[in-house]
Amino acid sequence: MTAKELASMVDHTLLGQTATWQDIKALCDDAVAFGTASVCIPPCYVAQAAEYVQGKMPICTVIGFPNGNTTTGCKVFEAREAIANGATEIDMVINIGLLKAGRDDEVMEEIRQLKAAAGPLVLKVIIETCLLTDDEKIRMCRIVSQAGADFIKTSTGFSTGGATFEDVALFAKHVDPAVRIKASGGIATLDDARRFVALGASRLGTSRIVKLLKNEQSTQSY
Repeated sequence: MTAKELASMVDHTLLGQTATWQDIKALCDDAVAFGTASVCIPPCYVAQAAEYVQGKMPICTVIGFPNGNTTTGCKVFEAREAIANGATEIDMVINIGLLKAGRDDEVMEEIRQLKAAAGPLVLKVIIETCLLTDDEKIRMCRIVSQAGADFIKTSTGFSTGGATFEDVALFAKHVDPAVRIKASGGIATLDDARRFVALGASRLGTSRIVKLLKNEQSTQSY
């Protein structure tokens, strides 16, 4: 896999609390230069970023982030506002407490409502694998598949762990073929990124890959 092909799978991400507009602007510049799949940014910068990139780069943002335990109504409002501001991809966090309580139907209904709000736009469902058992991960594969979401996503990057090879392989085994996989959080090397793709991920949520590609660019043609 070439560097350009790898970059095209990256949601170039900056979600830290201290992120300034200058940081987001630089993120957008790098994303356009390297041809990433999107920039994934906080909701407060969506309108400004959409105006800045002028259609050159999809804008992804996060909903119910990072804990997932706001109400469904709040998440739907967040999603609609983000879309009105120019977001073209939505990454939502599930209510993990509901899942652990066995209230799978409510988790599924929330995803369905977010997908209804997103319409034809991409909806990714963050399940925070580091907090789940394998049984809960498998249940979420079924829920995400049946709810009509576009992606299942491993992690926020703000909890106790990020993406693992084992979890991506588990997703690939249990998720509906129509649902794509996003590995996110802690992807530290180009080799790791390529392995996640080989295991079934078609998106990578990371801030590091473009930085690594910049370094690689100095020794070989991009």
